[in-house]
Amino acid sequence: MMKEVAGIILAGGQSRRMGGGDKSLLALGNTRLLDRVISRFAPQVGPLALSANGDPARFTGISLPVLADTVGGFAGPLAGILAGLEWVSENTDCDVLVTAAGDTPFLPDDLAEKLGAAEAAHPGSIAVACSNGKRHPTFALWPIGCRDALRHFLVEEDNRRVSAFIDRHGSADVEFPVTKSDGQSIDPFFNINMPGDLAHAEHLLQSMRS
Repeated sequence: MMKEVAGIILAGGQSRRMGGGDKSLLALGNTRLLDRVISRFAPQVGPLALSANGDPARFTGISLPVLADTVGGFAGPLAGILAGLEWVSENTDCDVLVTAAGDTPFLPDDLAEKLGAAEAAHPGSIAVACSNGKRHPTFALWPIGCRDALRHFLVEEDNRRVSAFIDRHGSADVEFPVTKSDGQSIDPFFNINMPGDLAHAEHLLQSMRS
């Protein structure tokens, strides 16, 4: 039986390589990047929230809870994952949390399903998405039972490496295929870090429409 799944979109990065600001609010095609992520991710989960620090008013029009980090110092994606696990355990009946990055417009529409199946086969593990021989640790399914260990890892050990925590906890890797569209290879976890990436995403989007 599939566990009830909550989701969180990680959008708390400082976007230095894009010149600062919220890259998830940049336009891609005729809508914002974040809206594209939500449209693909929301149907896969039950309760859904956004991980982001600062003034939540800048996400006006996005009807999701906006969760600030519960540890200081802009501790990176792990801090957002921790805030998500705390939100899930305190506000929902879900057993697990699926995370996705807010700068990945082509994320798989079966992400939660496949990660959930992997965790069911390896109960208590963190199921991690992979593609093209690369692991994507911000796309993972996290049992809420790892919440306290994650807080200790971040606060007491001052370790911010997502992969390091996953390796310590135990994990199951889940492969997702790279697809083709009009001769273009599309990695479902292609993310936008720099202006050139946004231009490439526009090109991929056009190939998908042709």
